[in-house]
Amino acid sequence: MQTALAFGELILFVVLMAVGYVVGRIAEARHYASIKTRERLLQRLTVFTSRFPPTVSQSFDASLVTGCTVVSQDYFKSVAAALYSIFGGRVRSYESLLDRARRESVLRMKHSAMRRGASMIINVKFQAVAIPGRGIGAVEILAYGTALRPLGAGASAGADADTGAAGRDGAGPASRARPA
Repeated sequence: MQTALAFGELILFVVLMAVGYVVGRIAEARHYASIKTRERLLQRLTVFTSRFPPTVSQSFDASLVTGCTVVSQDYFKSVAAALYSIFGGRVRSYESLLDRARRESVLRMKHSAMRRGASMIINVKFQAVAIPGRGIGAVEILAYGTALRPLGAGASAGADADTGAAGRDGAGPASRARPA
């Protein structure tokens, strides 16, 4: 009787693992498709890790922009990662998790910059935090940088250069960046 019960539990475990794998792969594929579509839409907004913009003959209004994403691991990836940790090697399941979170954070940061009328984001940095859970944790990725909106003719509404009044985003004269 106990052998049949143990066999039934093993079959249930295998079925749940298979369902988790299939559902997780479908969700991940949908998320990647969404990311690729939004990356194409936001590709004109350039992102640089350097501290200074490549165009130095122009004045910019600068503001901090962020994008944060928390992505949870699925149960299958946790089991696969545990097996990899026993035998060693690359943990591809975590690599895809971190890749999705990083790309999603950059997209959210870009979206924030676009709402402010920025033409580029400089000094982009990342922060990653593991959020522990009961067997299944999550990862948080924060992308942040300085959004630059060109000042002068053709610039969108924002801070008034003559009066120093704050624009829609609350940025005043202290946020003006003039590259050296």
